[in-house]
Amino acid sequence: MLNNAESVVKVLIKSILEHEQYFSELDGVVGDGDFGYSIARGFEKVEQQWEQLDHARPGAFLKQIAGVIIGSVGGVSGTIWGTAFLRAGTSLGDSPEITPPRLVAMLRAAIEGIQQRGHADLGDKTLLDALVPAVDQLEQALVAGRTSAQALAEAAAAARSSAEATRGMIAKKGRAAYTAERSIGTLDAGAVAVAVLFEAVSAAWM
Repeated sequence: MLNNAESVVKVLIKSILEHEQYFSELDGVVGDGDFGYSIARGFEKVEQQWEQLDHARPGAFLKQIAGVIIGSVGGVSGTIWGTAFLRAGTSLGDSPEITPPRLVAMLRAAIEGIQQRGHADLGDKTLLDALVPAVDQLEQALVAGRTSAQALAEAAAAARSSAEATRGMIAKKGRAAYTAERSIGTLDAGAVAVAVLFEAVSAAWM
């Protein structure tokens, strides 16, 4: 059972390291093929610096993770994932507890940051195409009175189905954009990563 930011981040680290090769293989179909390697090195660095992070304040903890990722992951991946953690931590502020409404607000802030830094939006065949529907479903489920576990399970299902839907999209961002119509029929690695991570957190929450 997960009950704080630290336990969730540990699940993310474990899942990303386990799926490093898979993510890179997906990215290699029409992209650079280094997506899995890049984010794995970033989260590996977070794991190595774990004891130096601020574990008393969730917001500060997430912002420090952002700094580690941005400082250790080159290219777009470092900027995008680092920005997501930075915006989430900033949204939380000095709140000592991540309540369901705060969680949704954090994820919305992360989405906004990704959109701004990556100049991307829904339909561009990026991780946003899985992240936005997942957060939408999470919020809807929580408002409807579902438990956190139920809401996460629904969000994970939405992330997976949305990631699969990227097969029919034309890539408009990153190196994959240069392949134009040839990107149709391929999965976006970032969207799949979002689905995998939501599924991992959901499974650990049970």
